[in-house]
Amino acid sequence: MDGGMCLRHPGFTVASVQETHGVSPEVAEVMVKVTCILHNLVLWHSADEDPRHTAFIEPWHSAEDEDPRHTAFFEPLVWMQGNNQEEQLPIYRQHNVSPKPAELLWSTERDKPVKLRMTESGPGSEAPTTIHQMFERTVDCHGDEPALRWKEDGKWITMTYKEYLLQCRSAAKSFIKLGLERFHGVGILGFNSPQWFIADIGCIMAGGLATGVYTTNTPEACQFVAHNCEANVLVVENHKQLVKILQVKDQLPHLKAIVQYKDDLEQKLPNVHSWTDFMKLGENVPEEELDALIKDQSPNECCTLIYTSGTTGNPKGVMLSHDNITWIANAVGTMTNLKMCEEQLVSYLPLSHVAAQMNDIWISMRFAATTSFAQPDALKGSLVETLREVRPTSFLGVPRVWEKMQERMKELGSKSTVLRKHVADWAKALGLQASYNEMNGTNVAPWGFSLANKLVFTKVRFALGLDRCKACYTGAAPITKDTLEYFMSLHIHLFEVYGMSESTGPHTISCQDGFRITSCGKELTGCKTKLDKPDADGNGEICFYGRHVLMGYLNMPEKTKEALDEEGWLHSGDLGKHDKDGFLFITGRIKEIIITAGGENIPPVLIEDSVKEEVPIISNAMLVGDKKKFLSMLLTLKCVMNDAGEPTDELTPLVVEFCRRHGVGATKISEIVGNKEPAIYKAIQEGMARVNAKAPSNAQKVQKWSILPEDFSVPGGELGPTLKLKRPFVSEKYQGEIDSFYAET
Repeated sequence: MDGGMCLRHPGFTVASVQETHGVSPEVAEVMVKVTCILHNLVLWHSADEDPRHTAFIEPWHSAEDEDPRHTAFFEPLVWMQGNNQEEQLPIYRQHNVSPKPAELLWSTERDKPVKLRMTESGPGSEAPTTIHQMFERTVDCHGDEPALRWKEDGKWITMTYKEYLLQCRSAAKSFIKLGLERFHGVGILGFNSPQWFIADIGCIMAGGLATGVYTTNTPEACQFVAHNCEANVLVVENHKQLVKILQVKDQLPHLKAIVQYKDDLEQKLPNVHSWTDFMKLGENVPEEELDALIKDQSPNECCTLIYTSGTTGNPKGVMLSHDNITWIANAVGTMTNLKMCEEQLVSYLPLSHVAAQMNDIWISMRFAATTSFAQPDALKGSLVETLREVRPTSFLGVPRVWEKMQERMKELGSKSTVLRKHVADWAKALGLQASYNEMNGTNVAPWGFSLANKLVFTKVRFALGLDRCKACYTGAAPITKDTLEYFMSLHIHLFEVYGMSESTGPHTISCQDGFRITSCGKELTGCKTKLDKPDADGNGEICFYGRHVLMGYLNMPEKTKEALDEEGWLHSGDLGKHDKDGFLFITGRIKEIIITAGGENIPPVLIEDSVKEEVPIISNAMLVGDKKKFLSMLLTLKCVMNDAGEPTDELTPLVVEFCRRHGVGATKISEIVGNKEPAIYKAIQEGMARVNAKAPSNAQKVQKWSILPEDFSVPGGELGPTLKLKRPFVSEKYQGEIDSFYAET
């Protein structure tokens, strides 16, 4: 061996091993050395008939050995036997993955590569790779494993990784046929499905920019995204979404075609294709044409756009590179100990959001997991049924999903017999104690825990479909301590994940090996965190650095400069601090900070969460009081949502039960608000008093509050697609109510 390569096979270098296997330079060097030694043994064996030697080498070089680990390791030996090496290599190994030349860490131009934030050694130094290469590697070793599962006519259908890759290639050729231009968008608007995945990956293979669009977007919002990414093709789920695009298509100068992937087209229209017809369009496109596009792609070029939810203005197109995605997929799976071909997950969260896309498509692909698709009405009640059928090994939920589960279980518990309630309360007390013991590292189970686990916890996990789940995650928005402790009492740990679209999803993560309640964990291996301009209590702006940091915002250089400083650190806009063990706690958001007339800076989320914990009938709470003498709060009551996700006047069963316990027979919000029901208003005021009693200063006490006539929702505009509160919108909508708080002051 000389200069990092095998002398008998000069093409087999440390760099090529890094590229193929995604290992560190140190490990790659060892692999090259060992392979050279074994290669000599193989050559020795080919001219040596001594049975002792044959017995030694044959187990390592048997033609019948199909173990993908052995095959992958000995590929250099097999390659040497062919005359035309280039023809025998898979496309992804023919592809030179060296990043294209770039001087800057950021770019706002769709076709401009960036300099990668690579470290010299250790985590962060892994060889860059493209989406296609990551996909092909999984197919090479695990092609017959199940990749995607979905239901048709009540039966589960399975697609293997080999079939998955072929479908993506077919979609890519069809995009080429439709005229998809390099670095132009393909917008995808619909609920999670195999077609969503295939369109996304097919677009990237064909050299486009895969762009998810929220299904809750208005036609105008769809137009903004499609125009901003210069979409050549829009892929929609059904007629409802198609109508949105047809309303604005004349305002989309780059649009060449629309594809509908579910249901038959209700009428034939120019350049509108069914999914079946679309997948046939590219049949005559030469494979070589697609391969040329794939080989032209580089890890440091843009391949995906994630549009922010636009809670403070127009959405921004977050440019993510191949390396952003492939590196973070590997980092997350490695840190959480994912096992190849063993993981099962359920896809139901919006794929236009970075968390769902990373979890469902990319991490799953990297570790050959099986992704099963939930029904479109998952968040309206069918999710638990899907979970019971799939029994995932990990599960990601936004806080509202966990809150709904909590509410439903509490509702069922309230109908139990007195004996069952006593047993449940006893078990949950033990579960909470055991969970805290585990968190604190003592791992001492309280007396009676085994019995509680058998009588209660095992049954609860089975009923939720989480009996095989090794890790339950929560992210995308803050979650209350009340909800975390509720699941801890059932011996289910909810591990918080923190990140943003701009960090390709996760930056910090909690896991079984290390977590603290209300903390979002520690940064992923290979990532860095710094707290900018910390105050006396250690609170500073959370900044990220690593291979997961975005390229830039598409066509927005000024916004990009606001987010990325000169050293390449991403400024999150969130405030946080570390505890003595290095766990990160989010303490507020800079843009949400309320500055009172007295000059005190108050992060609203902590107070809002405290109110919801003390008064369980409160659905949403929004603190107000910027530049005012005191704080006030807008409250909404928990109500039943209709099929469109709109709030109704009907109170949830838990709220009805709460009212009954307080001697009130109300079943509607209007009955409580209209009558200013004294018993309920008194209960809320008592809860507010308990919150105020814990306030660190008088300025942080809530002096006035009001119950609004309806709950917040996505259709109503108060919540974004990921259920984040849109404070400017709420303030404008309820300005009259807010003014009334301060009318006499």
